[in-house]
Amino acid sequence: MNLALLGFLMVATFMTLIMTKRMTPLVALIIIPSLFGVIAGQAAGLGDMMIDGIKNLAPTGVMLLFAILFFSTMTDTGLFDPLVNRLIRIVHGDPLLILLGTVILCALVSLDGDGSTTYIITIAALLPLYKRFDMNRLYLVCLLMVTSGVMNLTPWGGPTARAASALKLDPATLFLPLIPGMIAGLLTLLGMALWFGRKERLRLGHVRANGPTEFTGMAVSQYPEARRPHLIWFNAALVIALLTMLVWGPLPLSIVMMIAFAIAMIANYPDVQSQKERISAHAGNVLSVVSLIFAAGIFTGILSGTGMVEAMSKEVVGVIPPALGPYMAPITALLSLPFTFFISNDAFYFGMLPILAEAGAHYGVEPIAIARASLMGQPVHLLSPLVPSTYLLVSLAGIDLADHQRFTLLPAALVCLVMTIVGMMALAFPFVG
Repeated sequence: MNLALLGFLMVATFMTLIMTKRMTPLVALIIIPSLFGVIAGQAAGLGDMMIDGIKNLAPTGVMLLFAILFFSTMTDTGLFDPLVNRLIRIVHGDPLLILLGTVILCALVSLDGDGSTTYIITIAALLPLYKRFDMNRLYLVCLLMVTSGVMNLTPWGGPTARAASALKLDPATLFLPLIPGMIAGLLTLLGMALWFGRKERLRLGHVRANGPTEFTGMAVSQYPEARRPHLIWFNAALVIALLTMLVWGPLPLSIVMMIAFAIAMIANYPDVQSQKERISAHAGNVLSVVSLIFAAGIFTGILSGTGMVEAMSKEVVGVIPPALGPYMAPITALLSLPFTFFISNDAFYFGMLPILAEAGAHYGVEPIAIARASLMGQPVHLLSPLVPSTYLLVSLAGIDLADHQRFTLLPAALVCLVMTIVGMMALAFPFVG
């Protein structure tokens, strides 16, 4: 059977099964490529292909495991509590400052890489203020979701990990050139918050009627017994050291994360039982992410090992007019907006990205450039009805999903455009190959 046709059928089957919820992504990543590998007549070599794929993704899986544990532990210790409380005190009573604070708070809390947790914490902190001053909650959910989409590009965030896994790339190498674009995206969001804030000031008359609401403080940590306020400066220094090592790059990111987590455990929870409790508290989140990465190793290993991805790329290259071929990076960035909205991240990054990368390679565009470009649509992706955390966000804020989608689509697309332009200017990926 034609390998290209078989490959497209495999990707289509995988995408259909997870979009219709007939299979979970974890199960589909294992079963579907195995089945199609057998149909391709390469059953004898499937084991080696799978192991090769898993080996290639092992560093990414290790990095994600310890990154989630580390940032979740830092949240548990109460490291971010003073920042959150200070921010809420500063913005108190002024709609414009509340909206600016929404972006800043969300960017800080998003460092743990989990969208649901980010929404729970930020809504708990900010919704009372929005209600107290009768502010438009569409602004709240818009800024939270798009900021989360920008911050989700960290190496331990889902999209970057998937892109790195799909193309067997180092997540840190993939991520670092994206930082200027992310900063530009956050600045754009602050500009939007400023604009929304001025509109709210006019609408509400910017009256601090009845004075500022009484504020007694809040804690980001969900586990009071795990807070370590006396170690806040040590933990802050540890996070700064970790981020410095990430940019400097003297060690692989997975090793840096492992060491940082071990130090955090010893310093904050020296007794073994406390360490076990912290790990158990976040084991579910870790397992759901890391298991997916290793399952993806089977998918990518078979897709590559059978020769399907090469055959598929040749077909794609044949469809793209030669004049447009060198522009595969911006084309990929553009395609990532609708495709990650209509299909899941798993389907896009594990199914389509390898094909786009191979096609780009034919025109001299490196796979890592295509991977970076493919991440530009994430702020729009979170508007998709396929994203569970979005339902949580609108539910907590008391907003209708359709209203949220209509209001947020344009701001999200604008942030995607800014990130793409700055990404090309910062040479994260080229305009032309």
